[in-house]
Amino acid sequence: MASQTVMEDPQIHGDIEHLVEEEHDLWRRESDGTASDDDRRRLEAVKVSLDQCWDLLRQRRALRSAGLDPEAADVRRSDVVENYEQ
Repeated sequence: MASQTVMEDPQIHGDIEHLVEEEHDLWRRESDGTASDDDRRRLEAVKVSLDQCWDLLRQRRALRSAGLDPEAADVRRSDVVENYEQ
């Protein structure tokens, strides 16, 4: 999710679905005991990308609700989305 290109909501949802599928596969490998160090690094990257996608959707929805242009939303840096308090 490092790209600064404009993304529409359906594309973001598609990216989320793809990432969730990959995440499940990586978790399966981990639980099977077959995950490599590369798999674990990829899993961490997938988690960050998912957080960025969800954040982007929330930004777009908030802007749209406020009567503003959802295209003004931007993918936030990983250190920003990873430090949100739940």
